Amino acid sequence: LRFFQQYRAHAAMMSLSIGDRVSFQPDGQPLLTGIVARYNKKTVSVVTECGQRWNVSPGLLRRAERTIEPDEAGPRRS
Repeated sequence: LRFFQQYRAHAAMMSLSIGDRVSFQPDGQPLLTGIVARYNKKTVSVVTECGQRWNVSPGLLRRAERTIEPDEAGPRRS
């Protein structure tokens, strides 16, 4: 059973790439978004937008949609 747990965690970890934008919600805190910084043995290191570093189980991470700021969208076409 432990092998299957490790396999699922590893598969979830490999579905993410370093540099991916992810979101997660710690207990009692609002939803946080950040960037995958590195893989650890059992967790993924995520650096949040406010500069905090979190070690999060890969099963708790979700891909976050990137919001496009108006100035990043490029010139408007009329």
